[in-house]
Amino acid sequence: MSTTVHEQAEARRGAFSSRRVFVLAAIGSAVGLGNIWRFPYVAYENGGGAFVIPYLVALLTAGIPFLFLDYALGHRSRGSAPLAFARTRRATEGLGWWQVAICFMIAVYYAAVIAWALRYTFFSFDEAWGDDPEGFLFGDFLQAGDPGVDATIVPGVLVPLALVWIAVLVVMVLGVQKGIGATSVVFIPVLVIAFAALVVRSLFLPGAGEGLDALFTPDWGALGDAAVWAAAFGQIFFSLSVGFGIMITYASYVHRRTDMTGSGLVVGFANSGFELLAGIGVFAALGFMAQANGVAVGEVATDGLGLAFIAFPTIISEAPAGALIGVLFFGSLVFAGITSLISVIEVVVSAVRDKFEMTRRNAALVVTIPSALLSLVFFSTTSGVYVLDIVDHFINRFGILLVAVVSMLVLAWVVRAMPMLADHMNRNGSVRLGQWWLVLVSVVAPAALAYVLVRELIDNVQEAYEGYPGWMLGVFGWGAAAAVLVVGFVAARLRWRHPEALTIPDDRVVTEEGGQP
Repeated sequence: MSTTVHEQAEARRGAFSSRRVFVLAAIGSAVGLGNIWRFPYVAYENGGGAFVIPYLVALLTAGIPFLFLDYALGHRSRGSAPLAFARTRRATEGLGWWQVAICFMIAVYYAAVIAWALRYTFFSFDEAWGDDPEGFLFGDFLQAGDPGVDATIVPGVLVPLALVWIAVLVVMVLGVQKGIGATSVVFIPVLVIAFAALVVRSLFLPGAGEGLDALFTPDWGALGDAAVWAAAFGQIFFSLSVGFGIMITYASYVHRRTDMTGSGLVVGFANSGFELLAGIGVFAALGFMAQANGVAVGEVATDGLGLAFIAFPTIISEAPAGALIGVLFFGSLVFAGITSLISVIEVVVSAVRDKFEMTRRNAALVVTIPSALLSLVFFSTTSGVYVLDIVDHFINRFGILLVAVVSMLVLAWVVRAMPMLADHMNRNGSVRLGQWWLVLVSVVAPAALAYVLVRELIDNVQEAYEGYPGWMLGVFGWGAAAAVLVVGFVAARLRWRHPEALTIPDDRVVTEEGGQP
């Protein structure tokens, strides 16, 4: 396949117009709901201010090195996750499709949380949750009964969820620059401004200082606890969007001579900076809530759905100018969620386009419409919140973590592709990847993530997650984690429409043994 033909193929795939657009898109993917509702509580629970030390160690020894690995795969191969792995060694294509299947699963449920946040943005104006935010969330809004499968549709969730998917479909059809790039250029600055305004407002609430003291007062003894270090590596990994195809895909849309290592540092530290900003805003608000109710901060500190849809509505109801806080907080969740959802669904769209030589429009329709239908069927019902909680937990732990560990080990010790990938990054990179990077991505990062994975496995085997019925955990938990693995490797058995696509774009053919001939 000639270079000219490859260039034509790249032109059809689309590209980011500049490094700035790519960086904003990558930050948009990395900065998601987890930054806002997961990091503050994880830091609080694992040593407060002292958590900064293992967090930075994890960022520098695992997060950014793994980000460089994803960038190297995508930028060198000029392809989606499956094509990137196939061009590295044909037999590893299944790892890419495993990542694609994970992204498809995440997109289906992630959209539901964005829909909830969209609805709560408007609820903030009249504080529709009244005096009982928890009862309102599970009762009036989600209409959730006991855990189980109930197909009763909840119109209050169905409508905003449909709107989210319509918006995503439009962005996907518009393409890499006009859709993803343009959305990121607008949404990321708006997100930063909105959340910064929320932080400033929260800092002036009575009790904000107590909240910040609770978050940042260091517990130096926590540094001797292996669980704290495991939490740091887990948080960095989940928050950077590495290991499941997103950064591989985005890197494939970047100009060949782009400084990818410098871009990676910007993305990594921007993501962590936003997490720190989220911690300040969230705990300042929790400090106000604790003082207003005459309790310790620890009694109101929480994460996930509890923080977003129970604690913050309580804060909004009690705080001066509560409606403003509500609009800023839930609006930030919507903006952060949309940019992350777009990146997740793009992994699937890009893979389908590469494998079957489809147009952008057709691939977007083929991927987004089924995703939307599944999302509406499972997550606009009265049982949706329970299914979402289970799928999210197991896909994150035994989907994303597992495929990341396996991918690193295969690339490092089976394919032995790390030196080749380092050479590619060093051509135009401002940070040289030397022996230190090879050690981190071949030994340190996989060992740390494997430890986190084993801990999670033991915890979930010893005790049923959140006390859900065994059949629900089997179907939507362990079953979902197994399904993405099976689907991934079955997809790899399908023939490429044009097998010559498996050659590297600059005519350096990859052999079955990996590397260059």
